[in-house]
Formats: sequence, C-alpha cells, structure tokens
Amino acid sequence: MVRAANAVRPRLAQAAGIVRPRLARVSAAAKPQVARLTQAAKPHLARVTKPMAGQSARSWQYTAGAATAGLALAAGVVTAVGPWDSTGQRTAERDRAAALERTGGADHGRADDSSDTSTSDTAAGAPRPAPSAPSVLAGLGGAVNAVKSAPAVLPTGTGLTGVLKPLLGDPALGARRTAAVVDVATGKRLYGTGADEALTPASTTKIATAVAALSAMGAEHRLTTRAALEPDTKELVLVGGGDPTLTARADADGWASLRTLAGSTAAALKKRGLTQVTLSYDTTLFAGAEVHPIGVNPNLAPVTALSADEGRTDGSSSGPTTRVSDPAADATRRFGQFLKAAGIKTTAPGPSKATTRAQRLATVSSPPLSALVERMLTNSDNDIAEALARQTAVATGARADFDGAGKAVQAQLKKLGLPTAGVRFRDGSGLNREDRLTANLLTALLVKAGDPARPDLRPVLTGLPVAGFTGTLTSRYADGAAGVVRAKTGTLTGVNALAGTVVDQDGRLLAFALLAADTTDPAAAQAALDRAATALAGCGCR
Repeated sequence: MVRAANAVRPRLAQAAGIVRPRLARVSAAAKPQVARLTQAAKPHLARVTKPMAGQSARSWQYTAGAATAGLALAAGVVTAVGPWDSTGQRTAERDRAAALERTGGADHGRADDSSDTSTSDTAAGAPRPAPSAPSVLAGLGGAVNAVKSAPAVLPTGTGLTGVLKPLLGDPALGARRTAAVVDVATGKRLYGTGADEALTPASTTKIATAVAALSAMGAEHRLTTRAALEPDTKELVLVGGGDPTLTARADADGWASLRTLAGSTAAALKKRGLTQVTLSYDTTLFAGAEVHPIGVNPNLAPVTALSADEGRTDGSSSGPTTRVSDPAADATRRFGQFLKAAGIKTTAPGPSKATTRAQRLATVSSPPLSALVERMLTNSDNDIAEALARQTAVATGARADFDGAGKAVQAQLKKLGLPTAGVRFRDGSGLNREDRLTANLLTALLVKAGDPARPDLRPVLTGLPVAGFTGTLTSRYADGAAGVVRAKTGTLTGVNALAGTVVDQDGRLLAFALLAADTTDPAAAQAALDRAATALAGCGCR
C-alpha cells in the first residue's frame, strides 16, 4: 500500500490547483459525495488481497450499488464486506485520503489555530493557515445510509448535440467518428451519432473483456499456479493456471509469488526425502497459437498459461518492452533457480503435462479477479487482457485460443443482454485491427457495470484510469476535467477511442463512448476526444 500511495502523491500535489475549481463546481451541483467519489484514484491492492479482521473474504460482495452509491445513483446501501465500505469507496482510498487531508499552504508564522503570542514567531491576530486544496482521494463524510439521488432532470439531446457536434466535427478525428452518451442511472441514451456502427475499438475492447470475465467467473475468482509431483517418475511439474500477474520478483507486492511457490515446493519435497527431481512445465490450460496475429510485438508476450512478470526483460510492470520468446520455459527456469537455492537440484526444464496421478505439493493464487481487471484497465495491460479472454473461454467450455476466446467473450455479453449486433472479437486486448465494437455496446457495458444488481461488475468502473492521475490518462487532462473523467483509452495507427464515465455539472453520471477512424495525427485526435469528454463534465446540456 505504501508503494501505491507514494506513487499517487506526486500527481495529487501537481494537480491540486487544477482540480480545486472543478471540485467546487461539481460539489455545489452534485453534493460532496459525488465530487469525492468521481475522483477516486486507483484502488490499492493490499486491501483487495487481505480482508480486514472480521470481514468476509468474498471480495466481490460490494454493497448493492457500490459504485453508483457514491456517484449519487443508489437509494441505499447495506453493510460493507471485503475491501469496500458502505459508501462504495475502497477503504484504502478513504484511509489514504484521511492521511492527506491536513492543513496546508502558508501558515503565516502561526504555530496553530490559536492566537497564542507566547512564541516570538507568532503574532496575535495573524491570518489563519491557508486551507489545503481538496484531495482527489477525499474520504466521504456524513451519514452513509442517506445517499442522495442525482437531479431528476436529464441532459437533452438538443443540449448535448449543441455541445458535442462541433467538437466531434474536429478534422483531427478523421473521416469517420461515432459517439454515444447514456445516463447510467436510467440507461437512457441521451446522444448518439453512428452509435450502432461498428468500428475498430483498439484498447477500449478491454472493457468488454473485463465484463465478460467478471460475469463468467465472478469478481472473487483467483487463478492458481501449482507444483505437482508425479509419484512414479519423480517428475516435478509446474502447472500454469493462466495467471498473467505471477511474479518472480523479490517483492511480490501482493501478487502470486513464484519464489513463495518454490519455497513451499522445496519443503514438501524434502518431507518426502527428495532433493533431486526432473523439472517440467504444463501449459495445456490454454490452446492454440501463443503469438498474437499481429506477430512478435513489445506490447504483448506470447500468450501462455504459464509466465512470470509477463515475460518482461527490463523489470517494468506495464507498457511496451522486449519480451522473452518462451515465457513458460523462462518462468520454469527461474522456478528451478529458486528450488536450487532451497536445496533442490533439478534438470533443465521441458514441456510436459501433469497426469491425474500427480500429487499437488504447493500452490499460489492471484489476487481476486477484481484486482486483475482493475490493473488491466488502468494500465491497458494487453497480457492480462488476453489471459482473461482465454480464462473466459475456459470457464464457459470454449476452446481457449484466440478465436475461441473472442467467441466466448461475445457469447457472454449476449447472455447479459447487451447489444452485440455487428460486434466482432478477434482478441481480448484490442490489438487486432479486425475487432469491431459499437459506441452503443461500450456505453451499455459501462451502464451494466454500474447496475446496483451487478456489484460483481463494479471493478470495470473502478479500474478506469482517472484523468490526469492514473494509468493511461496520467499525462492527459492537465487542465479542464482532471480528476473528474474516468475513461479507457484506445489507440492504434489511424484509430483513436475513449470510453468511460463523467459526472456532469448537474450531478448526473454519464457513460460515454467516442470512436474515431482514419485519424492521421494521434496526439491531435487524443486532444479532440479529451475536449469532448471535458465538455461533458462541464455541461448540464439542457
């Protein structure tokens, strides 16, 4: 948690002055609860993986309407369990906010708020210390069981058209652009232009992958990597569970640790009197080609059921970088090194398949699926996206390859009653230019994630990058709607997209999706999309 908090601190300090005026406007229009929760930054993993004392480990059982509660959409809340409190805010966010909410600015020589003149550097009647700008992670105050509803008046199509039409007409958005704006509370479409036209969605595809995975497996589901011993041959098999967040680093930071698995495995082997084994690895949970149709690419490692640190070669945890060519062999080689350090000799690893007779020696499991989804969306993590698409295939009985995973995602969305006409999934990450999504589907996905009846889908909203603060929006929205817009980005050559949520000036939570094709200047296209989202944040549009 300390690492995550320290990572957020510089952005908070940098943007406090930018956010403060916007906070004041939103707060006045939509009540403090709206302003605070719409700016909640990336949830902290520590509270996801370790429930508080006395609480249930069922991390997906957030309050009914967890996300919509703090966003002024729920009528009431229930007792909190897991890492969410009864307001729909992560307890880690609240605690971090409390630590940051202190008096700041110039103190004018005053030691405290009194008029004490006993010290030489204070003077009676000196001005009070300057107040701090409200934190983006501000904790909620007041009664938590009386969340107020947003204003009854909805933005109108005419009002939204007047604001968005000239912005979406920017030539930087290319020859084709589609858009949709939907009120999350009612599900009513407020604005649309080409909303049912399927375009290449780029990484906004990950929103669909997230909804499909969560609905198929549940937000509390964990991915398990195990070490199994074949009793007859003394072959030790490292069995991949398709966990893309498995790490070999000394500081696992809450993720499943290959070092921990090796230590437990070594102890189990020694109990059996074994200090030397044949080492193998099993990747049969996933099927088909490992290399994405786009070919070898720094944005994605070969997709396999067993990998450590996403096959990264430079110690990074997100973004493009050189990857190992065989992640499973590389992970097993490192596993063997950890075994050696624990007193177990192994052979060079090779592929195999654990039999039904294999004895489980040790396991490590990922954090809940909710945490994986949030990390995927915040960082636009392609490796996690492809793994979750295949896990969706596994969970629904489809073949766990690129084609089967795409079909499984689409089938899951159709099962949820979402509009899938014209939609096509060729992967789970959006790297494939043959993917096709509509603005209508993207907004429907966000509305579904905000449905009080589907708290298991809430990580789709909480994982969205926060404008100006987290993930792929960290360096965007330096002015305007910093801290207010939460959205997933999408960028390929000639393609720019943005889909997410924003609270308008009247306190309505809106879901929006903006897709642009045939763009020629990605920076200009991004800026144009950001201006449109900022306009939504500043508009009542009636």
